[in-house]
Amino acid sequence: MSKTYKAIGINLKAQALGESDKIVTILTQEFGLIRAVATGVRKQNSSLGGRMGMFVINELLISQGRNLDRITQAETIKTYPGLSKDLGKLAASQYLAEIVLCQALSEQPQTELYELFNEHIQRLEDIPRTEINCVVAYLAQGVFQILSLAGLTPQVESCCLTQRLLTPDWTNPHWQVGFSIPSGGIICLDAWKTLRTEIEQEKRENREMEEKSQTNVSHSQFCNSNPGYETVFHQQELPIISRRLNGKQLVMLQHLSETEIIQIDVADYSGWLAVEQILRQYVQYHLGQPIRSATLIDSYFAANHDAIV
Repeated sequence: MSKTYKAIGINLKAQALGESDKIVTILTQEFGLIRAVATGVRKQNSSLGGRMGMFVINELLISQGRNLDRITQAETIKTYPGLSKDLGKLAASQYLAEIVLCQALSEQPQTELYELFNEHIQRLEDIPRTEINCVVAYLAQGVFQILSLAGLTPQVESCCLTQRLLTPDWTNPHWQVGFSIPSGGIICLDAWKTLRTEIEQEKRENREMEEKSQTNVSHSQFCNSNPGYETVFHQQELPIISRRLNGKQLVMLQHLSETEIIQIDVADYSGWLAVEQILRQYVQYHLGQPIRSATLIDSYFAANHDAIV
């Protein structure tokens, strides 16, 4: 970069600096994440004031500094006013922004991530007020596709244990599939139960062999002063089942990579909540930190539960 450079970016985060400045974190197409100071932006007559709001896209002129760059000019290209008018949409957008902030790189082009993020917050803004329960479905799709771009897609087609394709049984209302966050995806519960039985059997056999070995070692040590050999057993681990999903919820997961949400299921509030929650746990596991905006999603939909249902 030269001492002064241009970039197009969307504001993802802002924090106060001093009495009147802000440090703004911006996702740009050309240079990835940029943290720059907007001088005097908190003053009432600042020309940058409205341009430094959340989810505003600007064409920026930025001068390099020793520690932090400074925004010298900003021309607004696009805003998403509908997000700030609805708490659910705003919380979902902030949720996606948190994931992007953890995944985006600095000083490298981030065109795909920039375009994908804007695509999903545009979808959130376009949700009609009469269909606000659809926010969770669109949020889950955004999370899944951002994970896919980063190469962190959970395995939702094949069992992590057997590698066989899993197709939900729609004729059985009790059909379920496991989801293991540490294993990275879905697990056939029959295969999991079989493995559990095998491990328990192996434990019993190992205990018996160990007791027999200890008996032999004790006898050998009594007869001979030379130390005996220690027997080491290697045991397969049983994957942790983080959550169980029904057939419909698995189909929802399997279709999140598509361009459009499954329209027949978009208003299934409880189903999409289950999908979002397992994706949330999966993301937090990989990021190693909580998604703070997720609590806003929980409180918003808890407060609006009666209206939604």
